Amino acid sequence: MKPTRKIEYKFSGAVTVQDIANLMDHSNLQPQLTIQDTIDCCTMAKKYNCISCCVRPSDIEITKKELEGTDIIITTVIGFPHGTCTTETKVFETKDALEKGADEVDMVMNIGRFKSGDYDYVEKDIKEVADAAHEGGVKLKVILENAFLTDEEKVKACQICERAGADFTKTSTGYAPSGSTLEDLKLMRANTKPEMQVKAAGGIRTLDDTLAVMATGTVRVGTRSTEAILKEAVEREKEGTLVIPENV
Repeated sequence: MKPTRKIEYKFSGAVTVQDIANLMDHSNLQPQLTIQDTIDCCTMAKKYNCISCCVRPSDIEITKKELEGTDIIITTVIGFPHGTCTTETKVFETKDALEKGADEVDMVMNIGRFKSGDYDYVEKDIKEVADAAHEGGVKLKVILENAFLTDEEKVKACQICERAGADFTKTSTGYAPSGSTLEDLKLMRANTKPEMQVKAAGGIRTLDDTLAVMATGTVRVGTRSTEAILKEAVEREKEGTLVIPENV
């Protein structure tokens, strides 16, 4: 069992580079990425002690080898990026990912079924994946793909995720017309129980973006810009200006 990192998240005031790294699910999901790109992802995550590398299912075993001896989480995606495969397929993907070494899984909600008002289907879909993840001792994040949802639907999706036993709600895949917004993060945080966490993904490219996300109570950030964000954090920490903004 991989050692668990003990984290005290900060949502206001001065922070450290490690506080930023503790949020970063470094994203390595684009279809054209090579084996070397996956290795480079792991090297960067180790350099900055990021919380996670989020990789494609076929890259889990490579990532596991590269991260051996660390407490960096291996995250993978389920039903990605559209969420339209069957529940049985998602459950199989989840169990297969766990067998190969995944420590967390991010599944895509069936957006079309949700938009159709077929909420029982969506809840069952999430619950069966949550059950498979929890049986394997890992957490489940559910990607809502907020770009396609109204605010009312975002709240409804959060409620379904909570009932189904998910551990996180997540804003986006990064492949929709838009990604994470501060308004969405605040809405998701306000409409889930305190122990249910929130992950922001899509469009977070700068340190200031990340600091603003932290101010909403969000505890994970999925981005491909991890290294640039953390390099700037190193400089800002030296200057004493690495601070979460107020009134976000």
